[in-house]
Amino acid sequence: MFHVKHIRTGSPFELEMAYSRAVIKGGWCFVSGVTGYDYTKMLMPEGVAAQAEASFQTIGRVLTEAGFQLADIVRVQYTLVDAALVAELSPILSAHLGDVRTAATMIVAGLIKPEMLIEIEVTAFKG
Repeated sequence: MFHVKHIRTGSPFELEMAYSRAVIKGGWCFVSGVTGYDYTKMLMPEGVAAQAEASFQTIGRVLTEAGFQLADIVRVQYTLVDAALVAELSPILSAHLGDVRTAATMIVAGLIKPEMLIEIEVTAFKG
């Protein structure tokens, strides 16, 4: 049986909605959807590129705490509020995951707060 570790970032959403930012089990790290908030101040940057950059900063910190790195990401799901934002978003995705070449899905849908433009969820594996 594998030990399960939970990682939290201090986001009030984690407590209110009963989830962990990440769950590590065996060689897997499942990172919940991350938006661009600075979770210590609950401030959201403007623009999808800035929000994606902030999301990747949070994802990177969480993966490091879990003993993983961006290169270990095998799956990513992007939820974007408007398909028209893809052109502005693509350079950020390429900068962070261009060499990793994950399996990926992009969904266009609403998010729970109007200031949220993107949410990024990743799964990492260390075999």
